Amino acid sequence: MKKHIALASLLTFGLIANAAPKKVVMIAGTPSHPALTHEHNAGIQLLHNCLGQGAKGLVDASFTLNGWPKDDAFFDGADCVVIYSDGGSRHPALEGDHLEVLDRLMKKGVGFVTIHYGVEPTPEKGEKEFLRWQGGAFSPNWSVNPHWTAKFNDLPKHPITRGVKPFEANDEWYYHMRFVEGMKGVTPILSDHPGPETLERPDGHHSGNPDVRKSVAAGNIQTVAWAYDRPGGGRGFGFTGGHNHMNWNNERFRRVVLNAIVWASGAE
Repeated sequence: MKKHIALASLLTFGLIANAAPKKVVMIAGTPSHPALTHEHNAGIQLLHNCLGQGAKGLVDASFTLNGWPKDDAFFDGADCVVIYSDGGSRHPALEGDHLEVLDRLMKKGVGFVTIHYGVEPTPEKGEKEFLRWQGGAFSPNWSVNPHWTAKFNDLPKHPITRGVKPFEANDEWYYHMRFVEGMKGVTPILSDHPGPETLERPDGHHSGNPDVRKSVAAGNIQTVAWAYDRPGGGRGFGFTGGHNHMNWNNERFRRVVLNAIVWASGAE
């Protein structure tokens, strides 16, 4: 009896070793833009190094550069998949049968995190899967991709915002995202009211459409980063910033994404 009481005390006070770290696998897309923009390879390595410093013991992260890993064994034992890449037809997840690989992981409750253009599949391929996996996605002729300074003054109480203070950043913040019906399971993490100047371009696949113009004119707040609790288990996170590489120098900007990766992996 005394032995059992002693064991319970050790558990209560955290004196027994924590569970094994969660495995996070990170995919960087190929270069596509001028220096210091869409720095997928550098950005993934930066986030990987930060996780090694700040989340040691919580997650064990590994990465692959320049696109989809050559061997799907890369995903063995994964608790979370992170993709920082171009999107649309250039999205690494849309090549070959990669969506099937990811779907098998998601059905096991593996977390899913996409950064910047990586939040955009195509309506014909990937959109329905991304909505299932992370609750939202960039959808052409619905969502838009202007560069603007977003001010995040009202942060929700959530594990992803722990330690994050209000901040602002100029980036290519996508907004008017396509979300699951009723946003069920979705928690907005970063939101702001973009000004009409963000819709100065003519209508186009990414630049504007009647629906987004109506929404902005009505003063609707726009979510640019969100968390998702899947109905069947598992967590997702979409982050539309990350175009400007130097924004990773902003500790608050960076912490949101790092916290989200740890959270999506299932680590507490």
